[in-house]
Amino acid sequence: MKKTVMTGMAAITMLAAPLTAAAEAPKWQNVNVNETLQEEDGSLFNSENYNFLKYSKVDDKLQEIAEQSNRITVESSAESSGGHDLYTVTISDPTAKGKYGYQKSLRKKMFKNPEKAQAFIEKHPDFKVPVMINASIHGTEFVGSDAALQLIERFATADDEQTKDLLEDHILIFNVVANPDGRINATRFNSNGIDLNRDFITQSQAETRHTVELIKEWNPMVFLDLHGYVKGYGGKEHPGLIEPCTPPHNPNYEYDLFSKWALDQAEAMEGSIVDNRADYENTNTSGVDYQSMTGTYIPQRDDDAGWDDYPPIFTPMYAMYHGAYGYTLEAPTNDWDGVQWHYDAVMGALEFSDDNKEQMIKDQIEVFKRGIQFDHPYHTEGFFPQAYILPVDETDPTATEKAVEHLMFNDIEISESKKAFEYDGVSYPAGTYIVDMSQAKAGLANTMLWDGEDITDITPSMYDISAWNLPELWGFEAVEVGADNSFNVKTNDVKKVKADGELTGNGPYVIPNSSVKAINLVNSLVKNGFEVTRDGEQFFVDADKSPELRKLVEASGITVKSTGTVEGEPLTSQKVTILKDGGMNKAQSHAGTLLALERLGFEVQEITPRELAEQGLGDTDVFFYSGTSSLVSYNNWTPNAEFGLENEAQYQAFKENIHSFVEDGGKYIAVGAGASDAAKQLGLTDVTVHKGDYNSNGIVRVNYGTGSLTSGYETTDYGFVYRPVWYTDVEGTDVHATYKDSSNFFMAGHWEDRADAQGKPVMIKEKDQDVTLIGLEAGFRDHTDYLFRLFSNAIYSK
Repeated sequence: MKKTVMTGMAAITMLAAPLTAAAEAPKWQNVNVNETLQEEDGSLFNSENYNFLKYSKVDDKLQEIAEQSNRITVESSAESSGGHDLYTVTISDPTAKGKYGYQKSLRKKMFKNPEKAQAFIEKHPDFKVPVMINASIHGTEFVGSDAALQLIERFATADDEQTKDLLEDHILIFNVVANPDGRINATRFNSNGIDLNRDFITQSQAETRHTVELIKEWNPMVFLDLHGYVKGYGGKEHPGLIEPCTPPHNPNYEYDLFSKWALDQAEAMEGSIVDNRADYENTNTSGVDYQSMTGTYIPQRDDDAGWDDYPPIFTPMYAMYHGAYGYTLEAPTNDWDGVQWHYDAVMGALEFSDDNKEQMIKDQIEVFKRGIQFDHPYHTEGFFPQAYILPVDETDPTATEKAVEHLMFNDIEISESKKAFEYDGVSYPAGTYIVDMSQAKAGLANTMLWDGEDITDITPSMYDISAWNLPELWGFEAVEVGADNSFNVKTNDVKKVKADGELTGNGPYVIPNSSVKAINLVNSLVKNGFEVTRDGEQFFVDADKSPELRKLVEASGITVKSTGTVEGEPLTSQKVTILKDGGMNKAQSHAGTLLALERLGFEVQEITPRELAEQGLGDTDVFFYSGTSSLVSYNNWTPNAEFGLENEAQYQAFKENIHSFVEDGGKYIAVGAGASDAAKQLGLTDVTVHKGDYNSNGIVRVNYGTGSLTSGYETTDYGFVYRPVWYTDVEGTDVHATYKDSSNFFMAGHWEDRADAQGKPVMIKEKDQDVTLIGLEAGFRDHTDYLFRLFSNAIYSK
């Protein structure tokens, strides 16, 4: 439920003036340990800091402004992962403020009848366009929120002609502090260790879902994402960065419509910054001469590759699928000059949209019209399928149901067949889900459901991931219906997804090893005292039908049936511990695996390298190392000093404690490239670890074995790699999975020089100790649901 903080009237002074010197370096404290609102004064992840406005003061500041303005609405409609308010501010002239519903209904008309929407614009030139400003999604990039607060204060209270003119044509929506946890803890990531600006295809975090809700609610014409800090890409006279991007551009965009305006609007932002250069303080610590700048770095104009907009994981790139002209803005410095740089850039963007709003709106509507009319003139014929069929597994529909709910949450229309039908020789029952691609947001639907492509030969490198296929990485089927195929199925619109599981028969019962929800059910049953066994392929519950059992099964979403016999060994609750990364770079590298284990239903304890060296692993049953190999180094980057090992003695203690754990029967599981290197360094394996480049990633074909470590997977199935790993000299191990021995084992993404990995082991287990190496990134960013069960298999297997 939305919580309106306050609205009001009149005017006040601007936010605190810039300082001329950076704040003294703060005393660093452990991230994510603030049991009260203990806020950092700066971040050791930054080379420079200033006296930014603390998160705890944001509410007071917004209420102070709201008490004196009738243009502003302040709401807290959601909380961060750490339980902190996410503030949304909307500003418009008072005559529009009471008509937000009307404005939004006009936006909705774009998706149902775009021709009428375009005609309305021609008849009503006073139509106001929404512009969304998303501030400081990375917590250490403090300048974004401070600039947003200055802009809020100006547009709520100022009476100069420029302010009034811009408010005549705009409704401004501010996501004021997009990452409260990061601002409080002085980390780039949120309290779950996730980089939120990598989460917009998965939407696993509360903060991401909040931003998606705002984008859906307003469908902004322009989306500005305020970041930092980029100084040197464009040379000394061009500090900072403003998108649009270099190639490759994702083929699911209607990029020709975006390109008509993007560069010109970016240069308008650049011009606004340069025009105001005399106002910058040029603090001695910044290393940037703002007063001598002649521009900024605009990747599309100034470069050939290296800053792409290919993956829809970034906030502005995701907003582009909703028709927005989306831009990442990277301020040069972490000081009040950086705040002003953002302020000036936003003003330039608003001036440009003020001058061009009618044609820009029409082109935004054209995106939706092309989708509805299945007319994509700048795409290869047949690129977009006519539809996707999403079959449902009767026993375990949970992966498909999650996908359908996710698509619907993203404004994608889903229907279900009224009757059974046949397509391409396969029969589908009534109720089968169908995504008709003749819809307004077809580009977003397709980017979530398509197979992806191998772009290795298109560009020398990628800024981040290059493949994200939801069907293959979430574990559901999406059948393409070709654009030229005959397909006429009568359907009903889907309003709600049935998600209740079903318990049939009187017991005992069998549970398939089929999904995240199935494993979560198994762990719930064990915790609730039910006798559960595993035979390597599936699970058995030796119990009679009862209300408690039925309740747990219904909550799981799967169908659990009676079976004649109970097989396998009893399962017991496992104490799982994972090595904690305090934040080596852009996120906590163990965070994805941690979240995957928790979603599987395991209770997981985090332990830092230093704690492990000092205390050992105690009564831990299973230990996970997932993340950078730097966790076993004592040459730490300053922000990690409190987490990492201090000296050679601690390193030796760490190593001895690990070996004692394994020798006493503990289970050690290493996930990914860094963990594989660490296992080798710690003397837990004699294999040779091979790695691809840091920017290599994508979806691969994997040959899985038939043992319990790989149960629930097909002989040839999917995997995901991020800095790919493979092993040789594996004589002392049992090989449980290999890359497919075929030149096309790499399906989608970017991976140069991959031939040496073809057919090589990617999942192994030592023969003489319980040490498993999983080269796949099975818990990547809480995204690769289909691979999570590799973790539960490894935990359960003897």
